[in-house]
Amino acid sequence: LRPPIPVPQTLTSPLPSSPSYRGLTLVLTFLSYTSYHLSRKPISIVKSQLHPNCSTLGPNPYNDSNSSTWCSWAPFDGDNYKELFGALDNAFLVAYAIGMFISGIFGERLPLRYYLSGGMVLSGLFTALFGLGYFWDIHVLWYFIVVQVCNGLVQTTGWPAVVACVGNWFGKGKRGLIMGIWNSHTSVGNILGSLIAGAWVSSAWGLSFVVPGVIITIVGIICFFFLVEYPEDVDCSPPLHHVSHTNTHLSGQGSGDHSNSPKEPAEEPEAISFLGALRIPGVVEFSLCLLFAKLVSYTFLYWLPLYIVNVAHFGAKEAGDLSTLFDVGGILGGIFAGLISDYTGGRATTCCVMLVVAAPVLFLYNHVGQNGIGTSIAMLIICGALVNGPYALITTAVSADLGTHESLKGNAKALSTVTAIIDGTGSVGAALGPLLAGLISPTGWNNVFYMLIAADVLACLLLARVVVKEARGWCGYMARQRGYVVT
Repeated sequence: LRPPIPVPQTLTSPLPSSPSYRGLTLVLTFLSYTSYHLSRKPISIVKSQLHPNCSTLGPNPYNDSNSSTWCSWAPFDGDNYKELFGALDNAFLVAYAIGMFISGIFGERLPLRYYLSGGMVLSGLFTALFGLGYFWDIHVLWYFIVVQVCNGLVQTTGWPAVVACVGNWFGKGKRGLIMGIWNSHTSVGNILGSLIAGAWVSSAWGLSFVVPGVIITIVGIICFFFLVEYPEDVDCSPPLHHVSHTNTHLSGQGSGDHSNSPKEPAEEPEAISFLGALRIPGVVEFSLCLLFAKLVSYTFLYWLPLYIVNVAHFGAKEAGDLSTLFDVGGILGGIFAGLISDYTGGRATTCCVMLVVAAPVLFLYNHVGQNGIGTSIAMLIICGALVNGPYALITTAVSADLGTHESLKGNAKALSTVTAIIDGTGSVGAALGPLLAGLISPTGWNNVFYMLIAADVLACLLLARVVVKEARGWCGYMARQRGYVVT
């Protein structure tokens, strides 16, 4: 039997019921990943301050400096500044993608509470170190690159840990809706990160990183003392992760948590292997779909403020504030996707429909999205909902579904590994998107949007097999409801 992770009794004794612990888990994991994204967002806000339009600031006070870049922060003061920004993004995202495949394996074998808290404290350290480059007057590219790489690696501790904790406490019944609402932490973190970074971007941009670094460190310490990983650790019954009905499509209609069923001691299963996780039906398809869906989402995350500055000619702070509307749409899209997929049982179909609609909406935003502030606001919210809805659904409810798949025969030790594989593959796309945007944007923003539209179409096509499987499941279910025999 697995010995329970010790949790201080002084912290747990006031919470005698399973619903209380579930609520505590949702709140703490929500705050945790909000702080992760809060610490990632400042780089997109600060870019426009590292290489601003110096001609708007008056005459050049330095006679020995280039008249158009005297106010820029070296080494980002050259004509290749967009490529350097792309290198910064890529340093973080490539490290994140590589580390994610390893992180899930560690997450299955280490106490999640320690793993998550330690990763958050280290993330706070490296986020703050980037900002301290301002106060230490550092102008060496490699300093910022190394800090980004280290930060990308330690931030991989977050997602597998929080999804595993939530998956341990919540069964399949309303998982899509619950996790859709819970996954708004991504957008909330982006919004708060934009607002916090924007507060100091024009005066002392180093604080745009230091303050988020302090915040994630504090939340990590709180999680260390209060987070409960497994229901069994506090004598609560585990939830029901799958049902035994004959509906054959991927997600099915769950019956909710099975919190009142008696617990039966069982041998602790071994953690699943990497190849074993890949054999779970649907893992490969959703992983590849997320690669392209996350490519689109992270291109917006890292480049939207600069796009607004260049196209709509707003200031750095105004562009950062306006970009938060994309994340507001992301919150709505994640909740909508979770609700619809719970009702229909079609996770893949829900993703596919939203991706199909997103492609023409992205085209429209690029061409008419800057025709007035009202149009810009509406288009940003709609784009955010359609782009982040499938991304949110795959990284939460789908990952939890597959990590507790029937083929695992009750082995919950696969949840962190499956989550890491799916999000790690998606992170490859997250690394490619900003890199491609940096390379393509000098040829015109139209080409960047064509790249994003193509990625949405590919993401949709990669889910075709699972969508067909879900459609057959619906047809079989309807036939049984009408009394037909399906062979």
